[in-house]
Amino acid sequence: MTVQNLPLRPVERIRQLPVYIILVIYAIVIAYPLIWMVISSFKSSTEIFSDPWGLPSVWLVQNYADAWETGISGYFINSLIVTIITTLATVLIAALCAYGMVRMSNKVANVVLLLAMGGLVVAPQVSLIPLYQMLDAFNLLDTYWAMVLPYVAFRLPMAVLLIRSVFLAVPKELIDAATIDGCRSLGILRHVYLPISRSILTTAGVLTAYFAWNEFLFAIVFVNDDAMRTIPAGLMSFRDALSTEWGVLLAGLVIAALPIVVAFIVLQRYFVAGITTGSVKG
Repeated sequence: MTVQNLPLRPVERIRQLPVYIILVIYAIVIAYPLIWMVISSFKSSTEIFSDPWGLPSVWLVQNYADAWETGISGYFINSLIVTIITTLATVLIAALCAYGMVRMSNKVANVVLLLAMGGLVVAPQVSLIPLYQMLDAFNLLDTYWAMVLPYVAFRLPMAVLLIRSVFLAVPKELIDAATIDGCRSLGILRHVYLPISRSILTTAGVLTAYFAWNEFLFAIVFVNDDAMRTIPAGLMSFRDALSTEWGVLLAGLVIAALPIVVAFIVLQRYFVAGITTGSVKG
């Protein structure tokens, strides 16, 4: 039996008890508003105010149908398109960039690394006006690209650094074996680097998708057409349209939050493994 597998002594369990209590309290504080939102989304507006903490007397599934038909469907589809394009483009470009930095290992790679690190400290709010002018000059306002291009630009630095940290740990023997088998540069990337880096690629994808799905500032400034708006920006007009229908409004909020929650639950194994792997090398 190894040291890691030894059971904890009673004294150690008692010492860890406050930590577990704090974590349980923290989980309740975080989860309770979400649970309340889900339960209240099945209530009528009258019941939300008359009995905010109780279960619905009648579970109004129709709230979700009304929210979808009122406008959430269009915002949902727009968010889905923008998020998928942003995620795929960011992960693909970041993987190619990280691969080039690892394979070149020269002054150019070092300059790119410094630029990527510098990109982490640039706040999106600082570049709002220049980006607006640039998108206007290229007639990209009120299009998906008005959101996709800035999202990719601001998520690339983190994705590049995460993926590069794992690419650095790829054994040289595997690269030599792939070269002997006749793989060229892109073949080595496809058959050696990408399979080994599946966890960190998933992590970069989840972080990018989370950002793109919830981003509000660019979505509200660069897109004025309601038909092109994503969920964060669209929920503002959705709220105004349903100022008295709180049950339907909460149902819309649940629909908006559901995809990201499901993504985290389904991909949490890869997400945790990717974060752990990416923290080993830099």
